Amino acid sequence: MANRPRVLRTVPSLRRAVEPFSGAGERLALVPTMGALHAGHLALVREAKRRARRVAVSIFVNPTQFAPHEDFSSYPRDFTTDLRILAEAKVDLVWAPPADVMYPVGFATRIEPAGAAKAGLEDRFRPHFFGGVATVCAKLFLQVAPDFALFGEKDYQQLRMITQMAKDLDLPLKVVGVPTVREKDGLALSSRNGYLSGAERDVAPTLYRVLQKSAARIRRGEPISAVLDDGRAEITRAGIALDYLEARHALTLEAVTSRKDGLIRLLVAAKLGRTRLIDNVAV
Repeated sequence: MANRPRVLRTVPSLRRAVEPFSGAGERLALVPTMGALHAGHLALVREAKRRARRVAVSIFVNPTQFAPHEDFSSYPRDFTTDLRILAEAKVDLVWAPPADVMYPVGFATRIEPAGAAKAGLEDRFRPHFFGGVATVCAKLFLQVAPDFALFGEKDYQQLRMITQMAKDLDLPLKVVGVPTVREKDGLALSSRNGYLSGAERDVAPTLYRVLQKSAARIRRGEPISAVLDDGRAEITRAGIALDYLEARHALTLEAVTSRKDGLIRLLVAAKLGRTRLIDNVAV
């Protein structure tokens, strides 16, 4: 086994660990995760290593982004395996704070993002979500003080929200989006894919196929509204409970009606059995 990365669990120990990096002029990249690491996370680590001499990975299952009916208690956790994976990836630090370090008794501050966070996509179905993500990411950025923070494009609305938050709050780092990593059949990698049954796993790539087909039709000049109607019908026929299939401006996430409105991103979310899947593609 490769050398185990240093694991930090308190803010003072974390700050002592990262201080020598800045003192030596070494740039630091942060990959925020909730653990249950897979090849998508490793793509973030590889991009982090390309951009910075030092890499930190945070592992924290953030309770404030889960609603009471969601899967916080059952969310996959395997810290031992995660640590082995990060050792093989030659990560420098693992920031793994317990909940009472992130949210000590008396914690009373929460960030409420707007803009892309209020686009009527994930926020319509998970109104609690982006406030929890914004708050925990702001804390992670202030704790680790990275030069870069790496996020996957699979969670595209989240990426846009965090990018805007860092800009609005003048946080001294660059938020970097990394392309979605997929299975051979196109299914976007996610820690929650393990919830899928065998039959559900066979159906799940329908979402990516519909996104690809819809993007190609829009590029050919077909009306966006008709393309989306056909895509929604195809997803529903596959037995998938659709939350949304939308065409949005790639930066603002505002609704678009034609290619003249600017860069377009297609975004989808749906429920398959007990698993909620999200995905997106550029047009």
